[in-house]
Amino acid sequence: MSDIGSGDEGINSQKYHGQGMDAGGNNFDSGQQPQEQELATKMLQIQSKRFYLDVKQNRRGRFIKVAEIDDRTGYVRIGADGRRSQIFLAMSTAAEFRDHLSSFSDFYSSLGPPNPDNVPDDGKLKSEMMLKDNRRYYLDLKENSRGRFLRVSQTITRGGPRSQIALPAQGMIEFRDALTDLLDDFGTDDGGFKGELPEGRHLRVDNKNFYFDIGQNNRGIYMKVSESNFRTAITVPEKCWTRFRDILADYCDKMCRAHQQNAENHQSGPIPGGSGVRGGPSQPAPSSSDIDTFSCNVPNRI
Repeated sequence: MSDIGSGDEGINSQKYHGQGMDAGGNNFDSGQQPQEQELATKMLQIQSKRFYLDVKQNRRGRFIKVAEIDDRTGYVRIGADGRRSQIFLAMSTAAEFRDHLSSFSDFYSSLGPPNPDNVPDDGKLKSEMMLKDNRRYYLDLKENSRGRFLRVSQTITRGGPRSQIALPAQGMIEFRDALTDLLDDFGTDDGGFKGELPEGRHLRVDNKNFYFDIGQNNRGIYMKVSESNFRTAITVPEKCWTRFRDILADYCDKMCRAHQQNAENHQSGPIPGGSGVRGGPSQPAPSSSDIDTFSCNVPNRI
């Protein structure tokens, strides 16, 4: 699923507080009815960090929300850079993350004691990347002066909020086991199309940027056409792509003909102050087969 994100509506306030948000970081109206349901939850205390793993369900399907809670406020922790310490995982992505946790844990176990003189400049000891529709997840096992930890960052292709969690390396196995329990209960199937979706594309026209991104949710595959990093966007379901293309091609064809007719009228118009026409007899308008519908190119005539 593509739009898996969600918020904290319907959650017992004694568990943790949080303003409702969707995957794009948009606030829900707290006066509305809850738009999602919590199916299960697990709490993990790993060193000084407290994490909640919530299986949630909304009209687009099931997903897992992982959030680090600030014990002082009871809210989702917000880092110094303003990022919320939470990520959203489709069920299949959660299964892939679980498998990565096993390999990261094995690698961590093979490391010797921390050596400040033998740490990479960026602090990264091992890295992996997961891709799900228009979301990318970066997994980095890092080391700094406070120890070793796994940082998981979630980004949305070409814009959108970035969020991350930092998991102490010693807690990766415990975290994996909790995730496995939830997946055993609720499965790993996202449903829908199983193949690889096309890569997104970009079109620049004058000072405008248009982005074409293919995604999927429980209602099917869709194309999101956005301008200037999702500030303005439309969503076109796959089932009407052909009709959408035909309508666009029809408009392109009509405008090509209109421009061609305008050019012919300009070339063969009346001579100022005279009774004749400029340039002799006009040439016949090109047929539809002569016109490149989308580029509006017409073959040169002699």
